[in-house]
Amino acid sequence: MNEIKKIKSVLENSDALAIGAGAGLSTSAGFTYSGERFEKYFSDFQARYGFSDMYTGGFYPYKTLEEHWAYWSRYIMINRYMDAPIPVYEELFELVKDKNYFVITTNVDHCFQKAGFDKPRLFYTQGDYGLFQCSEPCHQKTYDNEEQIRAMYEAQQDMKIPTELLPKCPVCGKPMSMNLRADDTFVEDEGWHKAALRYEDFLNENKDKNIVYLELGVGGNTPGIIKYPFWNMTYSNPKAKYICINKGEAVVPKEIENQSICVNNDIYEVIKSL
Repeated sequence: MNEIKKIKSVLENSDALAIGAGAGLSTSAGFTYSGERFEKYFSDFQARYGFSDMYTGGFYPYKTLEEHWAYWSRYIMINRYMDAPIPVYEELFELVKDKNYFVITTNVDHCFQKAGFDKPRLFYTQGDYGLFQCSEPCHQKTYDNEEQIRAMYEAQQDMKIPTELLPKCPVCGKPMSMNLRADDTFVEDEGWHKAALRYEDFLNENKDKNIVYLELGVGGNTPGIIKYPFWNMTYSNPKAKYICINKGEAVVPKEIENQSICVNNDIYEVIKSL
């Protein structure tokens, strides 16, 4: 409970708040990719293809695009267009909405925007389930996919979508793919670059102030995007504070220990207490 008081005080006395969010934040919101939730939506795929979590299903080598998009349209429908079961993003928004904040996230489920966060203060570094791009890609542009995803989701039968619903690139006619950073075909469109610049500007404007680097649910997969930069920026500014909330993974290097607060607990429980 002492940590909660400290965090409250640090947030109240800050000039700026950089929020770095990883997969653990969406897990806390109930977006789990295995177990009960997987079985609820994908027991048919599990029976036919043998995988037992959503993540593995995304990499399965389906024989046809009709099967591939049956899986992906269902996956996107439940992880992007349905609301998260637990309102952790909404609670977080209530906590920070009146502050000078900016969010950088590796999450691709759009939960920040759905919870009311200001779009110009968000940087989705790894893409968005709600966007298509050319699989080549023949051009650097992304396309909103909600209408097409809903159509595929509604029309699929026997784990296939109708061939006429297969998404094709409007420029070259090749298959579309998800705008997710999985390999070097990832499209960083104009919106991505603008968001990257806004984030850089925010950091530059506030780097010498009483800034708080609030890290939520960032694991060890891509520490170079949020975790290591947050540590470095805290180290280079004696007025900065680093807060890490991550169940089982809240750690801090000894160089910034006296500027840090680590909470090994469920993010939703901590945010609620704040």
